[in-house]
Amino acid sequence: MSVSKAMVLGASGAQLTPDEVSLYRDERPWGFILFARNCIELSQITDLVASMRDAVGRPDAPVFIDQEGGRVQRIRPPMIERYPSAAALGELYRQDEEKGLRAAWLMSRLHAFDLLKLGVNVDCLPVLDVPIEGASNVIGDRAYGFDPKIVSAMGKAAAEGLKAGGMLPIMKHMPGHGRGMADSHHELPVVSASRTELEVHDFLPFVAMKDELMAMSAHIVFTAYDKRDPATISPVVIEEVIRGHIGFDGLLISDDSSMNALKGTIGERAARIMGGGCDIVLHCNGLMDEMKAVVKEVVALSGRSLERAEAVEGGFRQPDDADEEALRAEFHQMVAVA
Repeated sequence: MSVSKAMVLGASGAQLTPDEVSLYRDERPWGFILFARNCIELSQITDLVASMRDAVGRPDAPVFIDQEGGRVQRIRPPMIERYPSAAALGELYRQDEEKGLRAAWLMSRLHAFDLLKLGVNVDCLPVLDVPIEGASNVIGDRAYGFDPKIVSAMGKAAAEGLKAGGMLPIMKHMPGHGRGMADSHHELPVVSASRTELEVHDFLPFVAMKDELMAMSAHIVFTAYDKRDPATISPVVIEEVIRGHIGFDGLLISDDSSMNALKGTIGERAARIMGGGCDIVLHCNGLMDEMKAVVKEVVALSGRSLERAEAVEGGFRQPDDADEEALRAEFHQMVAVA
């Protein structure tokens, strides 16, 4: 079987088009990502995920989703209940550390109950960004709090809940999006904090969780390391900060290559992501012309990137035998108190 290409792709709608099936079959993306436009009803999501895997001939192909809770929750009621934001869970932690950690674990375990039955096996959690006062609201209440120690502890609990449920987490947005004064979906944030400030604040949660299998990069310029290029395409930041200071040796996936923080054509962006040191190019919007541009620039997984991808594929485990109804009742009692 041919080795997959180093990319995760989206789809345009609720079912695959013939062109999408053909593209996936011919170009062999390593994985896929779902958005709200792809999620109309539960049986349809299950069918869509199965058709994605069928197109690449890999029943274990990773399928990602951003199911954080709060304002970033791709599958919503009535399909799946609405979950609270990370900030709400962080507030629980500040009131009672043990309760906060349990709530973070429980919510992730419930995400796994919700998602794994649909075939989705990677949740883009935890958000390990540590905001500062005055930063862009693009992170905001998606963060557990303003204290890196709280973010580290809650992030670990969230990741463990997903793994207990048979899913894998992906840390984001490495090495930290919390200081961004702009929304990287629309423009490029530039952070001028010193190396020391970043090391004792922004980077800490990622250091604490450096042994996880996957992380997603940040489209942010850190002028202390690279005055021009955002982390996603900066060999300096990836080697010196992510692989070096943080010590992360897992699979590094770019944030969405169609976000406007990155400049140039979609193909140029994909090429620079590959050249900068990310292992996987992420492209989310499902636009066929853009996906065709991405696949021209992305090569088959090889070397350390292939080893990291294989480690992810081998990292899935069977869910525990937890009682969903009991855990859901426990969680609802906790968040009602919050």
